[in-house]
Amino acid sequence: MNKIYKIFIIFPFLILGCRPNLIEDTKFIQKINSLDMNIFSNEGEKIYSIKSPNTSYNKEKNIFNLEKTTIKLFKDEVLEFIIKSNESKLYDNNKIVELKGNVELRSINQDNDVLYADNFIWNVDETNYLLKGNVIFENDTIILSSSKATLNSENIIEFFNPVKYIIKNQSNEKSYEINSENAYYNIDKKSVNFSSKDKRVRSKIYF
Repeated sequence: MNKIYKIFIIFPFLILGCRPNLIEDTKFIQKINSLDMNIFSNEGEKIYSIKSPNTSYNKEKNIFNLEKTTIKLFKDEVLEFIIKSNESKLYDNNKIVELKGNVELRSINQDNDVLYADNFIWNVDETNYLLKGNVIFENDTIILSSSKATLNSENIIEFFNPVKYIIKNQSNEKSYEINSENAYYNIDKKSVNFSSKDKRVRSKIYF
């Protein structure tokens, strides 16, 4: 009986000890359905818009966690890229954007240009987008792939060593393959520039 009596005395304290954590979770985590948000610069220009059917917002840490994300990137108020991913994170006062899982970036001006990656990281205050893990660029004529790449404000994608470059034939099949240390693809000019540590080794291809 003494043992049972002690358990009944201790049990309420165990419950009380757990309750504050439960209260914290419901207090700081807010669920948002059908999030549709626009982010503007200090000058009032639209930088990007972000949509998600399911979002959780940590009010204490000021972090958005989004599922099935669609982001539209603007330049001078003009839509330039559309990005989709399985999930994403938005933090640091909406200045850091991280996308994860089946990231797909499409160019508006070049309908058939698609850039894939496992992860996409963007600091709004910087001009470069960072892509990591199984990075693949593909259009009607070429495929470029590496483990890491950056896309800058001049629409040039830099692929880091090692880079695999594949040419497609008229049947949209792989024709031949080139391996390189680094490659630069200009989305607007549709050109590929290869480089290596040896500055004498450099070539450029236009389509």
